[in-house]
Amino acid sequence: MTAEKGWSASLGEGTTNGGESKLNLSRAGLRPGLVATEPIRRNMNSQNNNDLIVSGIHLELTPSLKTFVREKAERLFRHEERIVRMRVELECDRNPAVGIQFKAKGHIQIQGPDMNASVQADECHKAVSMLIDKLDRMLQRRHQLHRVKRNHPRAVELSAEIPKALV
Repeated sequence: MTAEKGWSASLGEGTTNGGESKLNLSRAGLRPGLVATEPIRRNMNSQNNNDLIVSGIHLELTPSLKTFVREKAERLFRHEERIVRMRVELECDRNPAVGIQFKAKGHIQIQGPDMNASVQADECHKAVSMLIDKLDRMLQRRHQLHRVKRNHPRAVELSAEIPKALV
């Protein structure tokens, strides 16, 4: 519908307002540079703000690397709506004996105990992909355990005897 009316949208790379992306909307020269600073939500029913923090340790984060992490993390936010915040730390370890190793650490704050995972690879993008796969498996296992617990409740054992009714 936007292509038929001549509207175009572009998403800015930088996050300047506390993690909120800027969306530039323009219509064939009529509204150049109109900027909306509210967060973009993919799913209207979702209660999630997709709070994602990406940081680099001994590593310069390029806009393309940040975008890659954001795109990969969208899968986790789609699978689990109750994620409060996700933090991804990318670290470069320059060990002369082993060579350059990239370590990716992921921390998911969710209702209940937090989830942490760490992977190591020889390439940064590969480490991010492996980390997201590992976190996705952890979320699926957590969901499966909750479902089993919900569908198969335990029998409650009482320590005291129930008094018999008087006849």
